[in-house]
Amino acid sequence: MAHKVIVWGTGVVGKLVIRELLDHPEFELAGVIVHDPAKDGVDAGELIGAKPCGIRASTDVRAGLDIEADAVAYFGPTAEYAVQNIQNMVLALRSGKHVVSTAMTPLVYPDVCPPELRAELEKACAESGKSCFTTGIDPGFANDLFPLTLMGVCGRVDSVRIQELVDYASYAGDYGKVMGFGLPVEEKAVLEYPEVLIFAWGHTIPMIADAVGVKLDRIDTVYEKWAAPERIPYQHGVIEAGNCAAVRFEIRGWVGDQARIVIEHVNRITNAAAPDWVRAASVDNDAYRIIIKGSPEITQETAFRHEVDGDAVLGGCLATGMRAVNAVPYLDELPPRLVSALDLPLIPGRGVIR
Repeated sequence: MAHKVIVWGTGVVGKLVIRELLDHPEFELAGVIVHDPAKDGVDAGELIGAKPCGIRASTDVRAGLDIEADAVAYFGPTAEYAVQNIQNMVLALRSGKHVVSTAMTPLVYPDVCPPELRAELEKACAESGKSCFTTGIDPGFANDLFPLTLMGVCGRVDSVRIQELVDYASYAGDYGKVMGFGLPVEEKAVLEYPEVLIFAWGHTIPMIADAVGVKLDRIDTVYEKWAAPERIPYQHGVIEAGNCAAVRFEIRGWVGDQARIVIEHVNRITNAAAPDWVRAASVDNDAYRIIIKGSPEITQETAFRHEVDGDAVLGGCLATGMRAVNAVPYLDELPPRLVSALDLPLIPGRGVIR
């Protein structure tokens, strides 16, 4: 029987996932919970620009969670809204449903999260008998599943570098004050503080270290900005000359005097920005790349594209949401707890070939 899923949150990821669930043999869209009053009562099909499907979105959280379902796919806001996200995920667990989520990316590896971030969720899992799996693309499967799988075919790994090389021009998220885009380069962005960057993006580094059995001596960060030499218009605004139009950062896990596990981002507003910084091999740049030095040496580059318009951001957002949903059938096999990628088996995507 199909697994019934309630989608909570209809931003970019939520809408993309709803479209897939309406035509999927392994999953059934059971309900839709929204925050925006303008979406209350709107048919889910109409929300995604398709024909009506008979399921109406609701702002009534309690009523939405009362619907019979196996899981809630929670696509809430970013970890900047941690308190709100955790409260909502706890409500979903206590309604007797598994939770899969992309909202609280520090929870991709719960073992290294502060106890105060985990406590209510762990309690809700134990008391409901349900599990909670948080994923994403980066942080998420592009820097846990991908590198760990490749390291599993090596005899020796001297270093692993995990790169996100993506143009954010088509991404409508609020990344200005967080990453620095559009701001004067001398204005410090939220992620420039090492402790914030490690908390937000760095938890897969200790996950990889634990998985392969190595002790990290320290984790540190590097953060660089590129100032636009001239005004850069793009679909969601304008980067004025002299302001930040590209960022490059590293989160580095050190073993002794060597950075052995490194997450590197090179993110631009338009691919014309920061022309001298590293790029993907794909012709339009946007991709995720794993570089392993060792025996053997491996380079894997993965590009996500939306099937309609080829957009890299939409393709990545869809993959992010479906990684979460495709995990639902496997959660019944696990003890009730906060789950990471290390707890799950290979997830092939049941029903994807049809």
